[in-house]
Amino acid sequence: MLPYQNTPTAKLIADRVRDLSHRKTQAEIASEAGFANANMMSFLKTGRNKVPLDRVPSLAKALEVDPAFLMRLALDQSVGSTAAKAITEIFGTPTTENERGWLTELRDASDNSDPRLAARSRAALRGIFGK
Repeated sequence: MLPYQNTPTAKLIADRVRDLSHRKTQAEIASEAGFANANMMSFLKTGRNKVPLDRVPSLAKALEVDPAFLMRLALDQSVGSTAAKAITEIFGTPTTENERGWLTELRDASDNSDPRLAARSRAALRGIFGK
């Protein structure tokens, strides 16, 4: 059974392991992430297991991804988990370094005026991404 097979988390991990394969083995990534069993990376890639929330920082470092991005995906993967629910209730959705850059620019461009997301600005933003 592969309960997390089609999650964005499993896809990201599989993609990153593949992308890093020219520099590190899957076993090296598992070791860097603090997993005693190198097979854990296979379990995460295939969706057999979900990412343990306490491993997100070390796994993100090993996979060379933004830890907030991986945490957001791991929290989404942990739907129904009381720990995941408590984390998002208290801290909100984790914000990546790239997203913080957008927020900084938005604050600067708006003279820190806390602009409302109006239909026109939403359309302009979505246009940037071709949506």
